[in-house]
Amino acid sequence: MEYEKGMAGGNHTIQTKFILLGFSNLPRLQHLLFSVFLSIYLITMIGNLLIILLTLADPALHIPMYFFLRNLSFLEICYTSVTVPKMLANLLSEDQTITFTGCAVQTYFSFFLGGSECLLLASMAYDRYVAVCKPLHYPVVMSRKVSTGLAAGSWLSGLLMSFGHTSMVFTLPFCRSHDINHFFCDIPPLLKMACGDTSRHETAVFVMALLFVTFPFVLILMSYVCIISAILRMPSGEGRRKSFSTCSSHLLVVMLFYGSACIMYLKPNSSYSADTDKFLSLFYTVITPMLNPIIYSLRNKEVKSAFWRILGRKRFY
Repeated sequence: MEYEKGMAGGNHTIQTKFILLGFSNLPRLQHLLFSVFLSIYLITMIGNLLIILLTLADPALHIPMYFFLRNLSFLEICYTSVTVPKMLANLLSEDQTITFTGCAVQTYFSFFLGGSECLLLASMAYDRYVAVCKPLHYPVVMSRKVSTGLAAGSWLSGLLMSFGHTSMVFTLPFCRSHDINHFFCDIPPLLKMACGDTSRHETAVFVMALLFVTFPFVLILMSYVCIISAILRMPSGEGRRKSFSTCSSHLLVVMLFYGSACIMYLKPNSSYSADTDKFLSLFYTVITPMLNPIIYSLRNKEVKSAFWRILGRKRFY
């Protein structure tokens, strides 16, 4: 077969192509799923692009909080574009193959963007902590230099982490089925296809996930313990309400993203289930990127006010 070549001296094979099975077990729902996922993808792209344009166009939103939100929206556009277009193409095509190189690239960028999002959400939590707990020091502590450094550090850390992860997996020999029971090239199903003992690789994946998922989550948790404590000590009910409203959107996004990611990558290997993994992956790669701009626009008065100000300005002109 053209997707495999024998290696001399053993039963191992060099995979040149994989097949993404995706949702092929639901043949009657292919067109319906295509319509649903296409709609979600368009909403994601439009919503996140609108957030970026609004936060750039309105001077009132040129503060660290919206600088991080702009980074998050751009990241979500990239993140969902790594997996969804290929998934949509596979839903309408009988050819569901992906090249070895294409699979490696997809794995690399999904981990790069996922790891960056974990750290970016932690940076956003730190920004909210300083704004609520140290409001007088906020302009100094969260200067443009610090904000840019935190965002750049998030992107760079994800970049380096993903390189190690991807190299570790794609240097393995694959001697089993070339069928990937997933809608994109993710590490758990790829490890199931590898030859020999992959326990070291699974441990490495677990440790890296622990660092890039659990550590930022602990930082976020510590930030919100301090934030909630500070809010409860505020004498004014209006002050408490306003402070909580500025944090609630970010907290909801954290719960959605981390909830599914933690279950996916920190669960025991013995509980592996392809169908469960596909569902969880859908949640943090497709659903959450769509919900983020909706959450931030509906629950954030400043974003809504900026939208109406810009709309009113265009009507005036």
